[in-house]
Amino acid sequence: MGWRHVLFANWPIDPEILDAHLPSALTVDTHDGEAWLSVVPFTNVDVRPTWVPEGWGFPLPELGLRTYVTHDGYDGVYFFGLDAQGSLGVVGARLFHHLPYYYARCSFTEDDGDVRFESRRLHPGARPVHFEGTYGPSRPEFDVQSDSLEAFLTERYRYYTEAQDGSIRYAAIDHYPWSLYEADPAIGSDTLSEADGFAHPETEPVHYYSPGVTTIASPNRRV
Repeated sequence: MGWRHVLFANWPIDPEILDAHLPSALTVDTHDGEAWLSVVPFTNVDVRPTWVPEGWGFPLPELGLRTYVTHDGYDGVYFFGLDAQGSLGVVGARLFHHLPYYYARCSFTEDDGDVRFESRRLHPGARPVHFEGTYGPSRPEFDVQSDSLEAFLTERYRYYTEAQDGSIRYAAIDHYPWSLYEADPAIGSDTLSEADGFAHPETEPVHYYSPGVTTIASPNRRV
């Protein structure tokens, strides 16, 4: 997969609030005592099996709501919801990766270094979601220290999910470290948190932008 033009919009949140929304087998991961809830829009430019040649995949704009967890000593992310444009990609991710994908109508445009991303959830029976924002790098690239907040929020190489039978599953994600820039996005609408059962955080957010990475995901496995 080619993840491009990624915004990490992050809000600190009470760990107890997050814990109430997680499967019991997962533990909230914290940085300096704070848990985090993140909205992540990006475009996926080349989704394909590894045996398919580069450039032959399909594009998939995506919008995710996630937090940070551990299981048996391994850290990772946990997704509360993922909205995506492609119906086939949504069905495949639900069936084979047990991820909470929802069909959405997404638009993604670039203009003079800024990205405008808009997504509206249209999945049958799901709560409506609307996100609209413009973002890009606001300052030069900075060095990411291994024990920093930005590393905690971005350098995650495993995701966890809960299957319909209640089992916890995971996949490993392989990619080079993120190139990160500070960002000052203009977010006009964001109802993703409310749709997934949270009050929209009133804490001060932290934003990062990345031009992206190329990733390889392992098969989805039971932990």
